[in-house]
Amino acid sequence: MDIASGVSVIPINRNHSIMPIGIGKNMRTKINANIGTSKDKVSIDSEMEKLDVLVKYGADAVMDLSTGGPIKELRDMMLKRSPIAVGTVPIYEAAVRAAEQKGSISKMTADDLFNVIGEHGVSGVDFITVHAGLTMKAVERLKNEGRILDIVSRGGSFLLEWMIYNEKDNPLYEQFDRLLELAYKYDMTLSLGDGMRPGCLADATDRTQIEELLTLGELRDRAVESNVQVIIEGPGHVPLNQVELNVKLEKEICKGAPFYVLGPLVTDIGMGYDHITAAIGGAVAAAAGADFLCYVTPSEHIRLPTIEDVKEGVIVSKLAAHAADIANGIKNAIDKDIKMARCRKALDWNGQIGLSLNPEKVRQWRAEIPPTESEVCSMCGEFCAIRTVERALKRQSDQR
Repeated sequence: MDIASGVSVIPINRNHSIMPIGIGKNMRTKINANIGTSKDKVSIDSEMEKLDVLVKYGADAVMDLSTGGPIKELRDMMLKRSPIAVGTVPIYEAAVRAAEQKGSISKMTADDLFNVIGEHGVSGVDFITVHAGLTMKAVERLKNEGRILDIVSRGGSFLLEWMIYNEKDNPLYEQFDRLLELAYKYDMTLSLGDGMRPGCLADATDRTQIEELLTLGELRDRAVESNVQVIIEGPGHVPLNQVELNVKLEKEICKGAPFYVLGPLVTDIGMGYDHITAAIGGAVAAAAGADFLCYVTPSEHIRLPTIEDVKEGVIVSKLAAHAADIANGIKNAIDKDIKMARCRKALDWNGQIGLSLNPEKVRQWRAEIPPTESEVCSMCGEFCAIRTVERALKRQSDQR
């Protein structure tokens, strides 16, 4: 029922065999991790190792954002190796092909783009980001908005260049029925991308962003009517006090469709720590009703993420999602926290380590400064509050 009404999705392509997951109403918050190559860094082995790491630490989905090297080969390997849902952004591959074969992204044709989308469907991609809401009307709004950062979406920038050069509207919008036919054929979930998402706090929740969101709401209705699963993508960079507002706007305008947010980052000065600024925003967003969090790594805005960056990004995003699930009363969400509390009371270190999201790190840190007494930690040592209270209460009980 929730799938049919468009408030939940199960992204799984007819041609891809994975363990399905649900995203949406009354379910735990899911997280996605982005990996992929660029022209500056092409290593299929490295990307496969990143895939293994993000799966190990609990990502629910992975997106291949490759723009360099053997893109198709990497995508095929990822689809074969990944036990979780795989997403892509087809405009990236279409743009790279146009630049390499025709000398310019602007010379890409609508058929070029839809052919790539079809290839991704045939290969088994479970969900695709398509910036179908970026229209000429939205571009005109952008030109009058006075934003600091006009467009920070890579896919959005490709389409803007194409639209201005060709003096035509977005083919993903104009030929949306064609897109729906492809999505339905392969049961590919459409993730309607926010090409006009704010790239800094000062641009958040402006008319350009809302203009696109209104269009996405209309496209969502057409997708649901065509029995195509659909997700709505959201911002970006948003002040903390506007995060809940953005979630409520999406849920109202898009009739409860699953909301997929990049963070959102709640400050612009977190370079090197943007996994944390995103986790703060993600926790607030998910507590307010966002369904799907896209992780952000410490190297966001700086460089392609390393394997360690991917691990850190997944872990902090999982923590944000988990905190929101507890706040939303998701069934059994707090169970592990209660187990952790009981292990702490019992000074059960193996239990605590096993319940942590990164047992290797906890075990290593404990070993680096070992306590004199094995049952406590080296911060409190003999003055451990838990042990002190336990002994005092036992003494009182014995005296009775």
